[in-house]
Amino acid sequence: MKRIEKDSLTRIAIINEDKCKPLKCGLQCKKSCPVVLNGKLCIEVTKKSKTSVIYENLCIGCGICVNKCPFGAIEILNIPTSLNKDTVHRYSTNGFKLHRLPMPKKGTILGLLGSNGTGKSTALKILSLKLKPNFGEVDMSLEDFKLSSHFKGTELQNYFDQVTKVKKIILKPQYVDALAKQFEGRKVSSFLSNVQTNKHLINTLNMDKLMDRTVDQLSGGELQRFAICAASTVDTMVYMFDEPSSYLDIKQRLIVADVIKSLSGENKYVICVEHDLCILDYLSDFICVLYGTPGSYGVITLPYSVGEGINVFLNGFIPTENMRFRPVPFTFKISETFEDDIKRTAVHNYPAMIKTYNNFKLTIEAGSYNSSEIIVLLGENGTGKTTFIKLLAGLIKPDDEDNIYLPKLSISYKPQTINPKFDGTVQEIFYKLIKDSLFNPLFKTNVVEPLNIEYLLDKKIKEISGGELQRVALILALGKPADIYLIDEPSAYLDAEQRILISKIIKKFVMCFKKTAFIVEHDFTMATYLADKVILFNGTPSVECVSSSPKPLLTGMNDFLKILGITFRQDRSNYRPRINKLNSVNDREQKESGNYFFLG
Repeated sequence: MKRIEKDSLTRIAIINEDKCKPLKCGLQCKKSCPVVLNGKLCIEVTKKSKTSVIYENLCIGCGICVNKCPFGAIEILNIPTSLNKDTVHRYSTNGFKLHRLPMPKKGTILGLLGSNGTGKSTALKILSLKLKPNFGEVDMSLEDFKLSSHFKGTELQNYFDQVTKVKKIILKPQYVDALAKQFEGRKVSSFLSNVQTNKHLINTLNMDKLMDRTVDQLSGGELQRFAICAASTVDTMVYMFDEPSSYLDIKQRLIVADVIKSLSGENKYVICVEHDLCILDYLSDFICVLYGTPGSYGVITLPYSVGEGINVFLNGFIPTENMRFRPVPFTFKISETFEDDIKRTAVHNYPAMIKTYNNFKLTIEAGSYNSSEIIVLLGENGTGKTTFIKLLAGLIKPDDEDNIYLPKLSISYKPQTINPKFDGTVQEIFYKLIKDSLFNPLFKTNVVEPLNIEYLLDKKIKEISGGELQRVALILALGKPADIYLIDEPSAYLDAEQRILISKIIKKFVMCFKKTAFIVEHDFTMATYLADKVILFNGTPSVECVSSSPKPLLTGMNDFLKILGITFRQDRSNYRPRINKLNSVNDREQKESGNYFFLG
């Protein structure tokens, strides 16, 4: 790879405003800075300032301030100088910096793929005209500035020329939970324009039964479908969707993807941020990859074809820029290709059971499971996956509990929805619940360190974000000594890179500690990587469903995809599963042969 010389690098200083506490640290950064000691104002902390300010033109990159800061608030990074001319926005003097913007094209769907904190939401805000970019000049006023003139000669000039004339740009927000509070008391029907005209869309997204409900009465999945439906019923030029698959099961994700694809017309721009690689691959025509250091800076690449773009992200290498942004490529080899020397022994059987409550009935076929084995539960929302897990965990009882014997096993359970009630810090809850595991070198190396939660240890549990809470919950679940680990939707709130990392951590933990795990997962990429066996949940959601006995991976996946009516093939370079386009040559051939889940 081409070597980047020192004089071709620009130094940037990033200060985390949440961590920087000038009144508590004794200003160690300023006192230890050699430039300040030589009489130059490289680091400044005024009485009124909430954080320190580092002047990058004076910083020599010694890193002393980084090591001296007791709160780990400072980061000094070197980035290619060539990116300076591409700076689009910077939030503050030592804040996050975004380089370049995605280039939308009419009549196509542009997907954005990158880690959380690298600028996807910022890019959407700029493209939707909700944020005025300052092009790196923090104090710059842009009241009279025309965006199209800055991007003269590019696709973005044409884009901004047209969207500035559009009355409404649709941006489906990332966090749909906030809609419940924002529109409390308002009926769903009041947000859906031209109900009769859009009746087919409303029925497709299964919103017809929710029309008389108020927004604050909707569940997470219903809020997501409501937001997508409300956005799609508006006739405009620009549609943007930020993480449209959150809270949805696999079938609903495919339906939503088809809805988004239907919006792409000759005079329409459609942009989508998505972390489920299968869904992103299925709905996008082009991909822009985002890389950088989360929370510090992000760089957006030129558009790639969808397959090439996802593979560039997984490889961690941008060939057009000769830039490696991740040291190790990600590959997916499902459990069928793992070494055969793993000794799996039969551990326990579970009996056939029936559970009924309210108007729902779940029939469970008898099954068995082994050590060093992961069983993934597949099915639509409302088919009883969480009920199955709670039955195994002993949290609820089957109908005929007097005649059914469930083995007495120690259980560790990570629920689907995490509502922290602990008032202390992350470190305090770790020491309270999994102190022994924290001192186990194997657990620390294989689980704690890869999840990078050191910076969270002093934060209150109730103050951390959804993705951070998910990682903490996983450590707590795996850190509890147990015979069976029951993990409900570990991918929620995580970006694509974190999902892959979590999958590898769970897989390695189960193998190393010879445990059994039952996992509910709707991200197909994660599900296929994790699963040794699968349990299918089929029937009428929320009415009556049946769960199968555990099936071998290929058999189970094939049966599940038949139910959905879709086919998968495997990418040749990194083995990730890819959805075939409906009625494509591959799709027709695989359906004719009955091989819905093709590996080869």
